[in-house]
Amino acid sequence: MSVTNAVAAVMPEPIAKRIKSTKVIGTHSGSFHADEALGVALLRMTDEYRDADLVRTRDQAKLDTLDIVIDVGGTYDAAINRYDHHQKGFTEIFGNGQVPTPAEATPTAADGSKTWFETKLSSAGLVYKHFGRHIIANKTGLGEAEQATHTLWIKLYKEFIEGIDAIDNGISQYDSETAGQPKYSNRTDLSSRVGWMNPRWNEPYNDDILDAKFVQASKMAGDEFENRLDYYANAWLPARDVVLEAVNKRFEVDPSGQILIFNQSAPWKEHLYSLEALHCPNKDASPILYVLYPESSEKPDSKWRIQCVPKAAEGFENRKSLPEAWRGVRDEALSQLSGIDGCIFVHMSGFIGGNHTKQGAIEMAKKALAA
Repeated sequence: MSVTNAVAAVMPEPIAKRIKSTKVIGTHSGSFHADEALGVALLRMTDEYRDADLVRTRDQAKLDTLDIVIDVGGTYDAAINRYDHHQKGFTEIFGNGQVPTPAEATPTAADGSKTWFETKLSSAGLVYKHFGRHIIANKTGLGEAEQATHTLWIKLYKEFIEGIDAIDNGISQYDSETAGQPKYSNRTDLSSRVGWMNPRWNEPYNDDILDAKFVQASKMAGDEFENRLDYYANAWLPARDVVLEAVNKRFEVDPSGQILIFNQSAPWKEHLYSLEALHCPNKDASPILYVLYPESSEKPDSKWRIQCVPKAAEGFENRKSLPEAWRGVRDEALSQLSGIDGCIFVHMSGFIGGNHTKQGAIEMAKKALAA
């Protein structure tokens, strides 16, 4: 049955009218999950299905009449807008459609991002794979063919969509073969929160109630996706540009190329590792060791920090820590010990230090490099 009637009971009349359209999206009736809730929300972010009606049914004859069907019907065929993943033999992943060989499993794109994933897609992943770049372009104003759009497309799959695909397909996040490393990121547990929106066992339970709750769940999933896209497009991606500029100018700081200067503070670790792989051909023999940045980007006379690059983004072991003799020493005592004016501190663990000036931070980095 159509969700339109069920929605009208819980939504103001003008909104209920707006979801009517000549286009109709179909998914299954009954209890719902995060993958089809998000899949429907994603379709509503496209030009073609923005105002589409929604039908939830398992009647194949009805499904056959609809413009697009997700998570039901036993068919995956983008040419006829059918996006189910439950059928025998389905192996689609977020890549070229085939499971990669071991040699292909870890290549990166031109921007350093991962391009191969091993997780089987759910309906959310299928919709995102085919419509994601269009959605990102719609929401950000970028062109569908721009490199920034592709970077965001990959990033959102890795950080947001893949976990939903994996959970819906019953793929464990950890196993013994990965030595404690997760197979995919799960930073929202959106699947559980959507699941909780189904009626409880002792509540009234019929198609109209389920359809109305599905509309609410789909909106929640879509809102969360849009919030995440907004962050990656307007905070994460600009930080990448800051890091790339510093990587390209690293030899202006020191002939070794092992010191980076950011003229504004920004999240840098994730970007550094991917950009280093692309732009630093001698990264193994001469890795980037220190990054320098102001404590406040708005104050030109801001104090400066020197921070060590860790061996791994989530780890605490540095590629090269600040000199042991400096650790735990502060202010004038540190300046006298190091021979560098304006020193403020070096942390006891040797991973970070501070100076009152940019030039002082550069001198600390160069002396630490030579130590």
